[in-house]
Amino acid sequence: MSDIAALKQEKQELIEKMLEMQSQFIDYEHQHGVSGKDYWGVSDGLLATYRQDYQDLANRVVNLAHTIVGTSRS
Repeated sequence: MSDIAALKQEKQELIEKMLEMQSQFIDYEHQHGVSGKDYWGVSDGLLATYRQDYQDLANRVVNLAHTIVGTSRS
C-alpha cells in the first residue's frame, strides 16, 4: 500500500469513527436531552471528553486531506 493510500485509509477510518460518535451523541441526546451546560460543562459520562475527542479527530482528518493533495493548512 502506498503512503497516499494509507493516508486515505486512515482518513476514512477517522471519518467512520466521527460518524459513530455523532450517532452516539444523537442517541444520548434523544434519551437524556442535552443543554448547553451539559455540552460545555459536564465532567463525566459520554459528554465529558466528546467535544475534545471529536475536535481532535476532525483536525486530523483535515490535516490528512491536505497531506493527500499536497497542500498545507494555513
